[in-house]
Amino acid sequence: MPAAFAAFPELSRRSVVGSLAGVSAGAVIVRSGVLAQSTPSAASPAASPAVDDIGAIQQILDAAMDDYKLRSIIATVRRGDEELLLTALGESMTGVRATTDMYFRNGAVATALIATVMLILVDHGTLGLDEPIGTWLPDLPDSDKVTFRMLANMTSGYRDYVQNPDFGMAQQKNPFHSFTREELLQYAFAQPRIFAPGENWEYSHAGYQIMGWAIERATGETFEGLMQRLVLDPLGLKQTFAYQTAIIPKPALHAFSSERRQTLQIPDGVGFYEESTYWDPAWTITKGAVQVQTIRDMATAMMHVGKGTLLSPALHEDQVGPSLDGFGQPQEGCNSCRTLGPEGGYGLGVFRLNGWLMQSPLFCGYAGTAGYHPEHDLTVAVQVTFAEDSFDSAGDYQFGNSSTTIFERIGEALTKG
Repeated sequence: MPAAFAAFPELSRRSVVGSLAGVSAGAVIVRSGVLAQSTPSAASPAASPAVDDIGAIQQILDAAMDDYKLRSIIATVRRGDEELLLTALGESMTGVRATTDMYFRNGAVATALIATVMLILVDHGTLGLDEPIGTWLPDLPDSDKVTFRMLANMTSGYRDYVQNPDFGMAQQKNPFHSFTREELLQYAFAQPRIFAPGENWEYSHAGYQIMGWAIERATGETFEGLMQRLVLDPLGLKQTFAYQTAIIPKPALHAFSSERRQTLQIPDGVGFYEESTYWDPAWTITKGAVQVQTIRDMATAMMHVGKGTLLSPALHEDQVGPSLDGFGQPQEGCNSCRTLGPEGGYGLGVFRLNGWLMQSPLFCGYAGTAGYHPEHDLTVAVQVTFAEDSFDSAGDYQFGNSSTTIFERIGEALTKG
């Protein structure tokens, strides 16, 4: 398990259906490369990576293909705005090489962008960060107490529907089913509340489903339209698209998985490895933010979230600052409840881990990690898919989110000393 994720052990484990943030339990459930581009930085010698650093990154990627039994890796590294490395290794499908322009599902990276949309609306005076959502969703439980801040920082107490075994079984039995918001929230509210709003921390997909819904009610606009107008267009994210269906534009990075082995009762000793590229992703995040993007856009998105490009300084500090350090505690019946801190913290849609501001999606055969390090002005983004040997005999991801380990190793190589 990567050292920086010791405070969030579930980040490296299989999820019920492959949680976007990788913080779910594992109860039911989910080389051939060459350097595509390697561009030395034009910055001053003090800011430029040594040739040995670039070589070290390539060695990390090459080794990871074998160490973690990966099918592909797509990665990029930047210092400031300078692209130091852009590469793709392995295959998308048999005989089809992975390339750096391929699209994949970005999962929880969209979580950071959803929170950014909300904060921009706070900056505009449309919403209040500490305003209860009951103004727009009066029929939801505790909506007179739950605020936009609580939804964004995972302290609302609204249970994660991904943790509901009934949801996990339904998704695994029919991964092509397109879950509606109403279905997802039924799975969330079918579980008993375990803490009142603001009393603890639990990673919850439901909170972001509700946030998108409340924002649409408050603005009278679709969330997809708001995301495009307020975030994607200003940041120039031209290779990021929202689809509520299983569409992925060409060229698509294909994914494969063994995670349904137990659900389908595949006998021991019988091989099982299926394509998961077109499993329906509607359950993963709020409607209008179920996104696909390229590795460059993923890096750009997290870099600008980390820099606070679209926010006032005060709200940027709200998003990435240490306000929750020391908050929260483990709680029975809650897989992700814990005490937050610098080595495992959370802001508003952003994990804070050892100086990095990041997200790490893992679901349906796709895994990625993208983050920005303000002190070093570094951005690293890694996307992987899994070979059959990456899954153990139970169908678990035996190396967890391998992209996170790769991400950390690259970060260490570039920040050492």
